[in-house]
Amino acid sequence: MRRVAITGMGTINALGRDVPSTLEAMREGRCGIGELDFRDVDRLAIRIGGQVRDWDPETYFNRQQIVLYDKFTQFTLLAAREAVEQSGLVFEGELGLRSGVVLGTAAGGMNTWDENYRTVYEEGKNRVHPFVVPRLMNNAATSHVSLEYGLLGPSFTVATACASSNHAMGMAFNMVRSGAATVMLTGGSEAMLCFGGIKAWEGLRVMSKDACRPFSATRNGMVQGEGAGVFVFEDWEHAVARGADILAEVVGFSMSADAQDIVMPSAIGAERTITGAMLDAHMNPDEIGYINAHGTGTAANDKTECAAVAHAFGHHADRLMMSSTKSMHGHLIGGTGAVELLACIMALRDGVIAPTIGYEEPDPECALDVVPNEAREARVEAVLSNAFAFGGLNAVLALRRA
Repeated sequence: MRRVAITGMGTINALGRDVPSTLEAMREGRCGIGELDFRDVDRLAIRIGGQVRDWDPETYFNRQQIVLYDKFTQFTLLAAREAVEQSGLVFEGELGLRSGVVLGTAAGGMNTWDENYRTVYEEGKNRVHPFVVPRLMNNAATSHVSLEYGLLGPSFTVATACASSNHAMGMAFNMVRSGAATVMLTGGSEAMLCFGGIKAWEGLRVMSKDACRPFSATRNGMVQGEGAGVFVFEDWEHAVARGADILAEVVGFSMSADAQDIVMPSAIGAERTITGAMLDAHMNPDEIGYINAHGTGTAANDKTECAAVAHAFGHHADRLMMSSTKSMHGHLIGGTGAVELLACIMALRDGVIAPTIGYEEPDPECALDVVPNEAREARVEAVLSNAFAFGGLNAVLALRRA
């Protein structure tokens, strides 16, 4: 089995339009959640989110491209460009044949769905643009990334709700580790902050009207965000041979299904997946220094995740640091694990642990070190990134310091 290096990373989200600005915001514990700004927001009960402010696609794409790209694809391409540029890779010849794309998204082209439902149902028009299907399909971002870089290897999209990005990155990891690919671009994106996207989530009654406060006794629900995160996963020997700057090493991945309930999480399923990631990485629990939690800010998720971590780590759970960066950038649903992996790499590479902001009052059912409100300097050698999705679909990644 081959070792897998991360040699590039890119993002756009409510905290910043690139990796440096995002990591700076995480270090400062800055909140990117605010009042939403889009058509008909006044008809919504939920009016806050982690929105990418003042987004103008013409800054990054020409008009012919914008016709083809839903917002989630635009975000993905911007993040991919940053990641590929940092990696220094040029996908020519054999490398193009040996490289692919696996991305996660839950809703795909939600903005395209929303706009065209208005066109047909509200405005009464009988025709839509001929590129509606290519814009809204979940694989659109994957296809456009493969087109932009000439990636001819395995390429597909994963849709597992809130675990989509972690599942995608786990698949990419396994492909590089097995030798099926030399390089994989991977991560995920989401752009559900539109009227239809928020209105649908309102029906679940799991959304907060004021803030995301994971693990705090005063928490009252999740807050949605939008954006993308893309990474370059590369065969370790290939990266070393070309003198690449290796940001971190991906060492383990586990996934499971609760097979229990469509919306309520299972501590048993989460624990099995956490333990499975460590087993796959050949790591003992006491080697893990930090966990980027799923940490949505809902009562059910937070206490279930804390119970799973406590059981999986035993006495070492008291020495773990675990934080939820969703408190800053919001829950990007299918794209969230990709943005959260940035915090994991920051912990390993820079020795900075991103905080859980908005923390007001301890909850006895979440009695772990959740790094409340302020970032912390600490050297860690290994980390986990948790994702536990609606439908009981779980995915956990394990990383080591490079």
